[in-house]
Amino acid sequence: MNRIFKNNWYGLCILVLAVLVSCNGNTEKETQEAYIHELTFKPGEEARVLEALLTIRDSTSILLKAGLYKFDNLSIVKAKQVQLKGEGRDKTILDFSAQSQGGEGIRITDVTGFSISDMTIRDSRGDLLKINKSRDIVVRELNAIWKTSDSTSGGYAIYPVLCKKILVENCYAEGASDAGIYIGQSDSAVVRHCKAAKNVAGCEIENTTNAEVYNNEFYDNTAGFLVFDLPGLSQRGGHVKAYDNYLHDNNRINFAKAGSFGTSWGVGNAAPGSGIIILATSNVELYRNRVINNNSSAITIASGFAVGETPDKINDQYFPVSKHIRIYENTLEMGPAFPGPAALHHIGKLLMGIEQQLNQQDPGRKNKRIPLIMYDGISTNLLTKGTAANPDSICIAQAGDNLFVNADFLNIEKPALWKPSTDMAAFICK
Repeated sequence: MNRIFKNNWYGLCILVLAVLVSCNGNTEKETQEAYIHELTFKPGEEARVLEALLTIRDSTSILLKAGLYKFDNLSIVKAKQVQLKGEGRDKTILDFSAQSQGGEGIRITDVTGFSISDMTIRDSRGDLLKINKSRDIVVRELNAIWKTSDSTSGGYAIYPVLCKKILVENCYAEGASDAGIYIGQSDSAVVRHCKAAKNVAGCEIENTTNAEVYNNEFYDNTAGFLVFDLPGLSQRGGHVKAYDNYLHDNNRINFAKAGSFGTSWGVGNAAPGSGIIILATSNVELYRNRVINNNSSAITIASGFAVGETPDKINDQYFPVSKHIRIYENTLEMGPAFPGPAALHHIGKLLMGIEQQLNQQDPGRKNKRIPLIMYDGISTNLLTKGTAANPDSICIAQAGDNLFVNADFLNIEKPALWKPSTDMAAFICK
């Protein structure tokens, strides 16, 4: 190596080192100056908190000291870089049980850079936390709960909708009459290290793209985890990965509200005893999940046609047939019988009928349970008049017995023609 090259190399190293020091210094400075305005409140100062939120300035951090706060509702609109923080989930409690107006406990609208953490919010009349038309969202170390789990509860506990870049982490949701953790019509979302129990759905990803759901526990809900696309919304969903989750004992009665949640569409269609439901969406991967003791169906793959939708709903934002679904390396187990509430639910009754029909068709099954993965069998062949065995790229790589049923939903109301089949050869990943 000649002297000129050595000198140039030495100079380059000094320059790189100087740049790194400068960058680190700027990062520390930005962290220190992350919030220009820092406000602190304690219980009894609820009126001051309301005033602060109504007049909030960009780059504001609000600390709510430990204790019980009673609010009607809280709202933040059109701001940048706002933090709402407590002193711990078991210490800072926001109670909305006396709510007399407003649809949510906390409503965040058109905010860039919002975070909420380290508190419990509870018992609002409507949704507990709704974050609307915002981006760069962090919801962390938050309990969102209703003390009763029935149709009197609000629909959603943690509810980002029409948002971009969302992180929900280390949260707990309980009692929602729709979904405990719900991401709707959004792009780029992560749900991780969360728990949800005693909801209709533990977690739901709806009409949302580019979502990852991992290392969560969803249990004692009607259904553990849902990936839905619904018609009439602003965008089509898809590209969802769910992995390393523990979804167990989701056998609770479906208590979704009549009307907006519980009739022809939505989570009212989730049968008690459902582990995972994929409905009318595409490009979904399920892997390394433990799906145990969800005693109606471990995994359901269904079309919007199965719950009453018609071809006229098809447009750029909605396609009713689930496509490009990959299911592999999951642990799937079911208990010996359907949960009691399944017999009271319209889809639950269908699942029970599928089990009975399979065992009647094949006495050799010896009264086996319904297979672990239930596919409704409604494919794009319905629209194209095609005959391909698996035109929508359903790919399953799972070991074990009694694994799969094509439920032949198109003929389920025609007893003479209805023939659910456990032949999964066309659906095995090639």
